[in-house]
Amino acid sequence: MNRRLFVASSIASLGLAGCAQAKTALTTGPFRKVLDAAETVNYRVIGTRGMARLYTDADVNVQFRLNGLNTPADTLYSSLAARGFLQYELAIGGLVDRPQRFSFAQLRAMPQQTQITRLDCVEGWSQIGKWRGVPLAAILALAHPKPEARYVVFRSFNSDDQGTPFYGSLDLHEAAHPQTILALDLNDKPLDLDHGAPVRLRIPTQLGYKSTKWVSRIDVLASFAHIGAGNGGYWEDQGYEWYAGI
Repeated sequence: MNRRLFVASSIASLGLAGCAQAKTALTTGPFRKVLDAAETVNYRVIGTRGMARLYTDADVNVQFRLNGLNTPADTLYSSLAARGFLQYELAIGGLVDRPQRFSFAQLRAMPQQTQITRLDCVEGWSQIGKWRGVPLAAILALAHPKPEARYVVFRSFNSDDQGTPFYGSLDLHEAAHPQTILALDLNDKPLDLDHGAPVRLRIPTQLGYKSTKWVSRIDVLASFAHIGAGNGGYWEDQGYEWYAGI
């Protein structure tokens, strides 16, 4: 069964009595075990070999829906945004032979990929957007991960209301997927603040919460056990799946 439809129908079967109740049911107990088993099969059988469906301009949702946490409001992000991110730099570090720093202008000047793909939210809704950005594989190739590297961790400018920093991660194989990009534009316009400017991860083969917004830094690591609660991402630390393949 299509994974997204399975999750959506499963949420519906809970009666949608409330987000907290649905989250508890989805992330604990026997129902969670069923989801975990399905994800294991999904990752091993489908993995990152599949390609997300491509759509046409006629399919695009012009008013692209928002999801996730609120836009950062701290002094650093606000200052960068006020200057059009001219002073923004994306650092690539960790287990790499050649650490990199890219200005916003340098990212803009790199070869870009355009894709019209669907973002599937774990809440059960979908939106189709026209994304344009730099293939993540090209960025990682410039940094040259070391042999012991296994994961790519994306730091965000954002934190939740309790001050918990947002982060996400992929393994190197997923990060090198040809459709995984660092998006700079949405629907033929530069990313706006609410949709993740200046740089947002876009991985159309996984659920939307894996596409980290407001990327401030990328680290290549052997393990993410020491970050947050050690589950590989902000939402994963709340009980969501690490591999969220569609």
